[in-house]
Amino acid sequence: MTETAGTRVIEPRTQFLRARLLTWSACLCGALSAGAGWAAEKPGYNKDIRPILSDKCFQCHGPDSAKREGELRLDIREEAVKAGAIVPGNPKASELITRIHEKDPDEAMPPPESPRQLTQPDRELLARWIEQGAEYEPHWAFCPLPASVPVPGKSGENQIDRFIHARLADEQLAPAPPASPERWLRRSAFDLTGLPPSRAELDSFLADKSPDARSRAVDRLLASPRYGEKMAVGWLDVARYADSFGYQSDIDTHAWPYRDWVVKALNDNLPWDQFITWQIAGDLLENPTREQITATAFNRLHRKTQEGGSVEAEFRQEGISDRVHTFGTAFL
Repeated sequence: MTETAGTRVIEPRTQFLRARLLTWSACLCGALSAGAGWAAEKPGYNKDIRPILSDKCFQCHGPDSAKREGELRLDIREEAVKAGAIVPGNPKASELITRIHEKDPDEAMPPPESPRQLTQPDRELLARWIEQGAEYEPHWAFCPLPASVPVPGKSGENQIDRFIHARLADEQLAPAPPASPERWLRRSAFDLTGLPPSRAELDSFLADKSPDARSRAVDRLLASPRYGEKMAVGWLDVARYADSFGYQSDIDTHAWPYRDWVVKALNDNLPWDQFITWQIAGDLLENPTREQITATAFNRLHRKTQEGGSVEAEFRQEGISDRVHTFGTAFL
């Protein structure tokens, strides 16, 4: 982290690590939200309701007109209200609630033969959502983020910890005791480099009694070439990287320069926007460098074949389909 004109400027690597911490915190808070305190929260359409309707209802009552039953659409609020399936504020008058509790197999929804049945918590959540107004929301990607979120708890400790401690307090749970210095260093080393600390590194860390000993230890781990190798593992999985054809005889594919580029990009702390842009279209940049062109191998990591009976046009389409799916998984 650097200071510029009195304003802290966060380096890309720090942003990346903070994003990971926030993701882990969100996952933990999401898991904890399944406890008793969750019942008091107002159900959110994107967070709570859309997943239920999409999984259990939209197949027959969604946007696909070819499969729609009874001309009922539940994916559009106006249509659902007009049909009487949803009566905002009145779950007892809502046909949706009546049908999901129906015992008659000819009237029950989802139909008894459907493999996607509602659970009792699903039914209760839908009823509570309708009772509280049955508000729909646009896709989460088009919802603006809140300008700020009040941070609970006492100041002076990590803000993520303050959210977690507040939730634990609501659940009447006590946090685990702090990890010992030895265990903390071991966890940090595995997380950032994939390797345990050496004896010399451990001894040096334990001998450092300064307040920023942990920060210096993390800086040392981030400076290790092993950091890029560890972080590259997850990205190469997303990119579906392999050093072989992945089909039939499965002979070697010399794609290792792309792998080495990913490792180097992470060790060099390449800004995230460039990390993405180079892989998608590095060859389309003005006067692209060798690195930028190498990065575009992301688009060429599909399966290959030398089978005598293969059809070139067909396998080309297979490769295009593979990369479209991979691009969607990685970036969308």
